[in-house]
Amino acid sequence: MSFSVTVNGREVDAEPRAGQCLRTYLRDRGWFGVKKGCDAGDCGACTVQVDGEPVHSCLYPAQRAEGRAVTTVEGLAKDGELHPMQQRFLDAQGFQCGFCTAGFLMTTTAAGFDEEKQADLPRALKGNLCRCTGYRAVEDAIRGVKHTERPCAGQAVGRSLGAPAGPQVVTGTARYTFDMEVEGLLHMKLLRSPHPHARIVSIDTAAALRVPGVHAVLTHHDAPDTLYSSARHEHPTEDPDDTRVLDDVVRFVGQRVAAVVADSEAAAEEGCRRVVVEYQPLPHVIDPEEAMAPGAPVIHPKGPESRIFRAGNNVCGEVHGETGDVERGFAEADVVYEETFRTQRVQHASLETHGCLVYFEGTDEEGADGADGANGEERIVVRSSTQVPFLTRRALCALYGLPEEKVRVVAGRVGGGFGGKQEMLTEDIAVLAAMKLHRPVKLEFTRAEQFHGATTRHPFTVTVKVGARRDGTLTALRFRVVANTGAYGNHGPAVMFHSVGESMGVYKAPNKKVNAYSVYTNVVPAGAFRGYGLGQVTFALESAMDELARLLDMDPLVLREKNVIGPGDHMEGPCGEEEDLHIASYGLDQCLQVVRDALADDRSAELAPPGWLVGQGFAMAAIATGPPGGHYADATVSLLDDGSYDIAVGTAEFGNGTTTVHKQITAGALGTTVDRIAVRQSDTDVVRHDTGAFGSAGTVVAGKAVMKAANALAGQILSFAAEYARVPQSQLRLTADAVECQGRIVTLKELFEAARGQGVELVGTGHWGGSPRSVAFNSQWFRVAVDPDTGEIRILRSVHGADAGKVMNPLQCRGQVEGGVAQALGATLFERVLVDERGEVTTAAFRRYRLPAYADVPRTEVHFSETSDAIGPLGAKSMSESPFNPVTPAFANALRDATGIRFTEAPFLRDQVWQALDRRR
Repeated sequence: MSFSVTVNGREVDAEPRAGQCLRTYLRDRGWFGVKKGCDAGDCGACTVQVDGEPVHSCLYPAQRAEGRAVTTVEGLAKDGELHPMQQRFLDAQGFQCGFCTAGFLMTTTAAGFDEEKQADLPRALKGNLCRCTGYRAVEDAIRGVKHTERPCAGQAVGRSLGAPAGPQVVTGTARYTFDMEVEGLLHMKLLRSPHPHARIVSIDTAAALRVPGVHAVLTHHDAPDTLYSSARHEHPTEDPDDTRVLDDVVRFVGQRVAAVVADSEAAAEEGCRRVVVEYQPLPHVIDPEEAMAPGAPVIHPKGPESRIFRAGNNVCGEVHGETGDVERGFAEADVVYEETFRTQRVQHASLETHGCLVYFEGTDEEGADGADGANGEERIVVRSSTQVPFLTRRALCALYGLPEEKVRVVAGRVGGGFGGKQEMLTEDIAVLAAMKLHRPVKLEFTRAEQFHGATTRHPFTVTVKVGARRDGTLTALRFRVVANTGAYGNHGPAVMFHSVGESMGVYKAPNKKVNAYSVYTNVVPAGAFRGYGLGQVTFALESAMDELARLLDMDPLVLREKNVIGPGDHMEGPCGEEEDLHIASYGLDQCLQVVRDALADDRSAELAPPGWLVGQGFAMAAIATGPPGGHYADATVSLLDDGSYDIAVGTAEFGNGTTTVHKQITAGALGTTVDRIAVRQSDTDVVRHDTGAFGSAGTVVAGKAVMKAANALAGQILSFAAEYARVPQSQLRLTADAVECQGRIVTLKELFEAARGQGVELVGTGHWGGSPRSVAFNSQWFRVAVDPDTGEIRILRSVHGADAGKVMNPLQCRGQVEGGVAQALGATLFERVLVDERGEVTTAAFRRYRLPAYADVPRTEVHFSETSDAIGPLGAKSMSESPFNPVTPAFANALRDATGIRFTEAPFLRDQVWQALDRRR
């Protein structure tokens, strides 16, 4: 049977496999711009055009493309010229991680995307999801709005420059984790537990091994007994060691039981179906309060070496602290408010799922080809979708007893993270298989596996009690916090501790008390998620402050202004002050003024339909600019032989924009333009240590290391040039491509050659340990309308105040704020990972788990405070996590104002809003 299809103008006659979809057919032939986001037609990342019409290629049978013309994002540019829509996405920076961008481009460049569709973007873009941007940048790109500025020598900081990888993103040539070909690649699939808690009595792999193409089936008998944590921190002792690569006890539905490695994914899947496992079911518990109660089944009967606080009570971690005398403080209060608030599980939903490629480079045979290996010796390469390549290498080496020089970890461009990829969820098992078989191995999670095999945001139950005098002065503040960490304690203690830190420290109550618990249950594990616990507790506290203002008959803005910490104050949490945490710049007053200004000029209530209930509300939040205990970054900046520069820094790029900022910082220090600077990153072979891209550290930690390195190199260049030109250094000026020496121009290329001739290497190095830390502030305000007959909620206006210190890149930073608000709105209004009575996830697909689409997200007005931080590089502070935290309480307060009902459990679902209104009627 003959088969022919035209792909980007080229005839392809390879026959598709039986049942093969067009997405895999195209990727098998190197068209890597076609992405896998869901394999269910829900996200649009795989969109291509067939005869000019956009289709979701994951649903489109490859056989149907016979005789047709298929266009992928790689085929949009013609004769070296970008398609106008590609240029628009560059000009507006209509992307962050960029994993969804090809899908948007293929939708908006289709023949049928006319003026009518442009006028109705909510409907036109309903088939394309973006998790990063908040959609404003996408809309601006489609409408041709230009935001990027031209680079100017030595003046890059503070300008809206485009991302360096932008051209690759819009042309589909940016290389994400799986966008490469590996010869002899084997595919891994995981058999997962059907039980919430059980002991594995036996595993029979014989039938699986008889499946044609299956090479191995790995079970707990093949895995090391070593206990570790899948969470990655600079200091591994922050997390309990409670995990094995493959365990003989399973603790949640979805835990991996065995790994099948085969020539194809289909063969591996069939092998999984044929593995026979005998389980001994054990008692399970899914409610954290029940898990702490006497007589509850013990999930981790481990000793103190695992660093579990109270294993016998399923308490993974806990903190208890009191400053002052809380009971006396409540006795002194004229008004006291107490309530319990609950938040749900939320999935990170990064469009690129977890996964890795493991292969070998070099050779064991001395003298044979293997130049890529360390000293000609063979070693393992792990190409992973990770935020923490160095910490992953460290963990793999510890797990398998390997020296670090034998393991290389590389992160390509990462398709979204949000904290979810601060874990080691695939690399450990894939490396085990690769070492056993001595073959390259690929493990890529499906979308369903993201839901029941990765991690979620921690569900919290927070009881808050707050007291105040009649004039509004706070007298006491108390929290009881229970965080459900799930079956494993990765990030459990750290999230729990962080959640009650800045949330409690932002207010000046003389008496504070907290009892907080991170509790094991037999459900999918929770992990790091944007905000790291602060958003959950801030929801409770800011809702309580709003109710306290009502009891006092006081403006809630005035109540907060009366009690918030000021510029010279220290943040005091449940266990006192954190010594390295300082308010090194203060923009909270400006953030609150943004709310006041929004109220003063607001006319959005006029947009509400007749008869709808209208209300407004706001909330504020604070967050440390980096995690406690040290977050390290090392950077080098080098002069190259052509007079350009090279940055080597470990931070991974996944839409956080650190690459852009690092180039801007370097350009400013060296008086050059960003286009003369290259960046190497996220490869343990070519850059020095970096703790990782988490904890909002990309700018304030890695950026400071880059700044130190760039300044050091500038000093070296000027010092060498002064000696070379025999001119006092004070009379030299470093320009874009030369040094001006009293009228004489010495090019950087000439200086490089002169330095090399003298054996001098012009390289600057920089290090920053993440301490001391500053504090960033945010405020969020909403005006909403509620239909009392249906419970429908419309956002009439959204305004955000952000204190990011000196804003390195206003366009990019605005995008971080908008994306954070959009993601938080999803968690506020409809996102929730549901589990049944056995703890099994029942929302394991995008069509069951609703992500915010274009139609769901308002354009948020973003206002930056004018501050300059004394700690951060060039006055900058972090702004990637913090916008998330005040959104849910601000929305809850607006909903309370509109309906008169205090909603204490997120998300605020439409039917639940209607039911509450109906009960009140």
